[in-house]
Amino acid sequence: MTVSGWIYRHTTGGSFIRPNKVNFGVDFLTAVKNRYVLEDGPEEDRKEQIIIGKKLVETVGFDSIIKQQSQLSKLQEVSLRNCAVNGAGGKGGIAETCPNIRKLDLSRNLLSSWDEVILIADQLKHLDVLNLSENKLQFPSGVPSLTGTFSAMKVLVLNRTGITWAEVLQCAPGWPALEELYLESNNIFISERPTDVLQMLKLLDLSGNQLIDENQLFLIAYLPRLEQLILSNTGISSIHFPDAGIGCKTSMFPSLQYLVVNDNQISQWSFINELDKLQSLHSLSCIRNPLTEVNKDAQTVRQLIIARIGQLKTLNKCEIPVEERRGAELDYRKAFGNEWKKAGGHQDPDKNRPNEEFLAAHPRFQLLCLKFGAPEDGELKTQQPFMLKNQLLKLKIKCANQLDQKVIEKQLPDSMTIQKVKGLLSRLLKVPVSELLLSYESPKMPGREIELGNDQQTLQFYSVENGDCLLVRW
Repeated sequence: MTVSGWIYRHTTGGSFIRPNKVNFGVDFLTAVKNRYVLEDGPEEDRKEQIIIGKKLVETVGFDSIIKQQSQLSKLQEVSLRNCAVNGAGGKGGIAETCPNIRKLDLSRNLLSSWDEVILIADQLKHLDVLNLSENKLQFPSGVPSLTGTFSAMKVLVLNRTGITWAEVLQCAPGWPALEELYLESNNIFISERPTDVLQMLKLLDLSGNQLIDENQLFLIAYLPRLEQLILSNTGISSIHFPDAGIGCKTSMFPSLQYLVVNDNQISQWSFINELDKLQSLHSLSCIRNPLTEVNKDAQTVRQLIIARIGQLKTLNKCEIPVEERRGAELDYRKAFGNEWKKAGGHQDPDKNRPNEEFLAAHPRFQLLCLKFGAPEDGELKTQQPFMLKNQLLKLKIKCANQLDQKVIEKQLPDSMTIQKVKGLLSRLLKVPVSELLLSYESPKMPGREIELGNDQQTLQFYSVENGDCLLVRW
C-alpha cells in the first residue's frame, strides 16, 4: 500500500493510519486508462440509437468509447511509473485492450510477486523491454515453469527489487533472448556461474552492489556475448587475470568492449595494467576513484591510462584521437625511462633486460620501445626547475604551400596553445587565423607529418620537441 505517496511494506509491522490516507493500488488496465485515456467533452457525448436483438437501445458517447479503445490498442510504449499498480486485473483484459505494448515501465509500484508480473506479461506477446525497478518482489523459491511469457524480452530492469543472484539464475531460463539486464542496488553476491543461461546477454549492470569483488567477477567472466559491464559504486579496488602473463591477453570476458568502474576504490595502477589484458576492450569509464582524484592534473592521469591500455579508443566518454595516443605513449616512455634504465633497460637490444618488478609495473614499456625506439639518454635528462628559458622550444617554421617563403626560426614555450601559435603566425604571415592549418615533422620520425588539429591543446601535448619543424598551410 501507499500512504501519502510513500510505499510501505512490512510482514509484521504496522501502525494506525487514517483510511483516507491509504492507497491499496489499482489494476494494470485502470492505471493505463488513468494515464492514457483523455476524457471527452460533453459535445462529443452524442446520443445514438442502435438495435441489439429486437430492442432499440439508446447509447451515450458510444463512438468515443470505440475511439478510446482503438487508441489503447495502438500503444507500444507505456510508462506507469509510480501509478500504484498492484496486479494484472481481470483475466484477458490486457490482451484485449492493449496487446501491442513493446516497452513497459512498471517501476515504483505495488507489485509484490513475480507471479503477478507473469500475469501481466503473459498477455503482452510483443513485450521486449520491461522495467520493474523499486517493486519489492517476491521471487519463486523453486525453478519456475517455462511458460514462454518472456520469450521475446530483450531488456529487463530489476534495480532495487531485492532480487538475489540465485533468484536471477532460477528465473533466467525464462529469458532466453535477454540482451540487457540491470540489477543495480540489490546487495547482490555472485555465488555461482551461469550455466546454460544468460548466454545472449550483452549488457550487465551491477552498479551499487557493494558485496561484489574481483573473485565474484570470475564467475561471470565467460558469458560469451557480454559486451558492456557496469560496476560503478561496487567498492571494487583490484582485479587480476591469473591466466595471462605480462603482455598477454586473458581468455576471460572475451567480448567485453565497454567497462564502467566509476565511484570505486581503485587506487593502484596495477588495476589499469590488468585491463590491457582484455582482448576486446575499447571503451573505459573510470572517474571519481582515488587513483584519478589524488592527482589533480586530470590530463596527466588521462594520458597515463591511455598509454597503459593499448587498444583503448574512448576514455570517460571522450574519443582518443591518434595524435593523443601517440603523445601519451611518447610521454610515458620518457617519464619512466630513467626507472627503466635503473631496472636493467638498455638501448642495445642485446643488453635490454629490465627486471620483473619493472615489467610488472609497466607491462607495455617494452612494446613502446619497439614502437618508437628505446629512449635516448638526451631524452631522459632530469627536468630542471621551471623557468621559461628551460621550457622554450627552438622550432623551424615552414610554409608548406608557399615555397618562396623563407624558413623562419622561433623559440616558443612548450605550454603555448595551438590557437596562440596560429595567432603569432597570422601576424607574421598576414594571413587570417581561420585559414591557417598546422602540422609538424620530427627528425626522429622522418617522412611522417603530425596534424595539430586541436586549437586548445599545447605544443607539449603533441610532443613537439627542440629541432622539430612546424608546417603552415592556408
